[in-house]
Amino acid sequence: MKLKTLLILLSCWLPVAFGSNGPAAARVNGEEISEYRLERYFAEYLEDQGRALGSIRNPKAYKQLRRKALDALIDRELLWQEAVKRGVVISDATVQSQIEQTRQAIGGAEKFARRLEDAGFDEAGFTEYTRRELAAQQVFADLLKVAEPDEKQVRAFFEEHRAEMSRPEQVQARHILVKVPQGADAATVEAARLRLVEMRMKISHGADFADVARSGSEDASASAGGELGYFPRGRMMPEFEAAAFALAAGDVSEPVRTPLGWHLIYLQNHEDAADVPEQQGLEMVRAYLGRQQQALARQTVLGQLRSNNRIERIDEN
Repeated sequence: MKLKTLLILLSCWLPVAFGSNGPAAARVNGEEISEYRLERYFAEYLEDQGRALGSIRNPKAYKQLRRKALDALIDRELLWQEAVKRGVVISDATVQSQIEQTRQAIGGAEKFARRLEDAGFDEAGFTEYTRRELAAQQVFADLLKVAEPDEKQVRAFFEEHRAEMSRPEQVQARHILVKVPQGADAATVEAARLRLVEMRMKISHGADFADVARSGSEDASASAGGELGYFPRGRMMPEFEAAAFALAAGDVSEPVRTPLGWHLIYLQNHEDAADVPEQQGLEMVRAYLGRQQQALARQTVLGQLRSNNRIERIDEN
């Protein structure tokens, strides 16, 4: 069990255990999930999604995310109730072992006690929650009967997608762009080229390409020192691509003309195409299909639990 998840859910559940329910957000077979519990969980749910509450401007998106957080709490309540029905018993030794792992992960007994105290909880409540969460996890594992991916399916998927799994020839480059308007006269075109010639001279005399790009490039990549990252053939304009792939690592091109203007290209790295080794590819496919089957099994199990139990959604925020 992940430490962060355990502490998050502990903070959501203990107020219910101690009777400070408040308004209900949902009921599962009559057992309430309080609005307080949902609010505590929602903030952490968003954090796990890589989002902050203040960043959600769209009311519809807010409502959808809040509903998903409530769904997660409902699923946990369903699993706990199923564990009770099945008489799942978690031994004291298992609970204490999990608590000790948590205590050590936090940084020892003193920090562990302070962490619980700061949140307004005690170790007895944490022990009870840990037992409950382990029981829910055990029953979920018992319900998830997922077979290993069929080897014929693995092989067929690998053969079908092998080319996609292989790495194409690609280069890593930076560039400097001096723009030339469409229809510009010869003098304007030449003036832009000469600006790049001057910049190339500075680089050849020791100036850093990225620094010159930051001060002289007219492309959006200027602030990143002209960094373009890795790209394969077929992604850039033909003239630019031909020049980039012809360079050796460390070389700076002569000015290259494209419909945008003139470019200097600095090649950082060149990687040849590489086929994924068969054994590695099969292992990748096996893991991918296994994750797919696991996700489908989770959806099926939770869907059955939801349909076989009485769930009342009260929260309309």
